Amino acid sequence: MDAVTQGSCLCGAIRYQVSTPLKAATHCHCKKCQKGHGAAFATYASAPRSAVSIQALPDALKSYESSPSVTRQFCAHCGSSLFWADANGLYPEWISIALGTLDTPFSPTIQKHSCIESKAAWWGGAFK
Repeated sequence: MDAVTQGSCLCGAIRYQVSTPLKAATHCHCKKCQKGHGAAFATYASAPRSAVSIQALPDALKSYESSPSVTRQFCAHCGSSLFWADANGLYPEWISIALGTLDTPFSPTIQKHSCIESKAAWWGGAFK
């Protein structure tokens, strides 16, 4: 497969390839993303699930249902947050990929912030 994008977790137990361009970058400020990433926000881009190929050591990729129909996936070895998907959302056939896990360059043409009403009180960044 000629991957457009490649990525992995911190320890390398999980690697993935995306065979289509990623769609827009979203910086999510919801409390669940803050907790899941230990940061002011999490940054994701999305692709059709059918375009994402994941290779993982046995039992490395774990899933957690953070709210009804929303599944977050992470590495059981190093804790890297990798993916999330909403089975009942507008795009149930898509998966969102944590951009901090990319190993290849990605320059989004579109970026947006979501859930800014939940932004961390200590984060002083500006929104575009």
